[in-house]
Amino acid sequence: MALVKLNNRGVRSATTFGSISALGEMRFIKKQTASSSATISFVDGTSDVVLDDTYKEYLFTFNNIHPSNDGDTFSFQGNAAGGSGYNETITSTSFRSYNNEADNDTALAYYGTGNFDLAQSTNFQILGGGGVGSDADQCLAGSLHLFNPSSTTFVKHFIARTNSYDNSDNYSIDSYVAGYFNTTSAIDAMQFKFSTGNIDAGDICLYGIL
Repeated sequence: MALVKLNNRGVRSATTFGSISALGEMRFIKKQTASSSATISFVDGTSDVVLDDTYKEYLFTFNNIHPSNDGDTFSFQGNAAGGSGYNETITSTSFRSYNNEADNDTALAYYGTGNFDLAQSTNFQILGGGGVGSDADQCLAGSLHLFNPSSTTFVKHFIARTNSYDNSDNYSIDSYVAGYFNTTSAIDAMQFKFSTGNIDAGDICLYGIL
C-alpha cells in the first residue's frame, strides 16, 4: 500500500510508491530572494546553508527569476571545498523544446550552442534554452538536482529542467541540462547569475533530500 505524506508544499515523503522503493524526504534549508543581485551564492556553513555530507542529494528551485537585461542567460557554477572562484571543470549536454504564442514555430532538438553544452570547461553552465525576457511578466522557473556533492571518490552529477519566457517573439522554452563536475573534490558552494546583468527579482530555494 502506498503511503504518501502531504503538507502545504505538496508531497513530502513516501514509504512506498507501488513497486518503486522509498522516495526521500525533502527538507527545506535556505531561501534567497534576489533584488538587483549580481549573483546568488549558497556556501556551506554560511548564513545557515548546508551543502555537505548531511544529504546525498540537493535540490535548488527557481521561482520567477527575472533578468535586469533583456535576453540574458541564467547560469550556475560550483566551487570545490578549499578552492577559490567558481570555476570547476564541467562536461554537460543539453536539449530543448519550444513553441511560440503564434503556434507557428516549434522544435525539439539537441542544443549545443555556446555554454549550453560544455566539454571540460570551467565556464558557467547555462540553465535554460535561450535568453530570458526582461518584460515585466517574463521570467524563468525550474529546478536543479545536485548529487552527492561531498563525495571525494566520484564526480558530481547534476540534472536540471527549466522553462523560460524567451525574449524574442514570445516563446516558451522547455530546457533540459545534465552533466557533471569533473572533480573528486567535494563541492561545497554553488553560485547563480545572469550572463551580463543582475538577477532583478526571483527566489532560489535549497532543499536536502534524505
